[in-house]
Amino acid sequence: MPIAPAPSSVLARLLVAAGYRVDHRSGAVVASRARDRRAVVIAPSSRSPGEVEGLFPPDAVHRIVVYDDDPGPAARQVAADRGLEVLDPSTLGSALGEILLPPIPGRPDDADLALDRPFSVLPEGARIVRPRIGRAEAEILAGVDGPRFLLRLVPYYVAPYRVRLTSAAGGRGPPVDRTVAVHALSRRGEVWEEGDRELVGALDVPHQVVSSDLAPAEAEAIALETIRRYHVVQIDHTEQLGGALVIETRRVLPSPDDIRLGPLERIYLPFWYAEGLDGRVVLDAVTGRRAAPATPRA
Repeated sequence: MPIAPAPSSVLARLLVAAGYRVDHRSGAVVASRARDRRAVVIAPSSRSPGEVEGLFPPDAVHRIVVYDDDPGPAARQVAADRGLEVLDPSTLGSALGEILLPPIPGRPDDADLALDRPFSVLPEGARIVRPRIGRAEAEILAGVDGPRFLLRLVPYYVAPYRVRLTSAAGGRGPPVDRTVAVHALSRRGEVWEEGDRELVGALDVPHQVVSSDLAPAEAEAIALETIRRYHVVQIDHTEQLGGALVIETRRVLPSPDDIRLGPLERIYLPFWYAEGLDGRVVLDAVTGRRAAPATPRA
């Protein structure tokens, strides 16, 4: 004989004891736990998965709906399409242990620590990245006939940032520090590794300084979106649907609350512009890699 399911009030008390925050909204019980981004909604089987999905916190990774009765195969399919795990009285017992299990301990307080805004570490008066590729090396790397070479300093907005990462299991890990850079001409963002670029106050080789009309506010928006997409995590959600095992992969980006951007500052990166019979070739004067051409404004 199957064991009678616990009423929602009992399940809610168990969730509170397991570290969930429980709210009552729209005739359902919504429980969420920030440490591992797990959320549980207890709802009547008359509520469709589409209705229930709107009750989950936006940053929830593991989303579970506990129905008071079997919602039927159609509702289960809709839930699977939306990345929701469905439990009913016949399946709740076997899954309850995992739901109530405390998050895997790592550094216990990391997920609860407030993120401080990092400060700038740029040297005083040094705003130019020293080129490592000289004219002779650039001529070899460009590989174009009859080129005219010009060293241009292209503006970038750079800022240190701190981000709290999401683990592959959906938990919240310790914060890490990186540097984000936005190309002020192409408006593309990228994350830089530490120690790759040396800043100096001036260059002793002929060069041209390029101007840009990219506003700091626009650069900040590009930087934040770059950070979120760089630190995206893929999380697999597995559910037994009929006789098939359905695996859905979700891409989880850091939430705005998990990112702290430091002050944006403008610096200049050197690029070799080689113009020849075959057109223009642009080389990063630090790495030697070819760069996408952007129209400079001198």
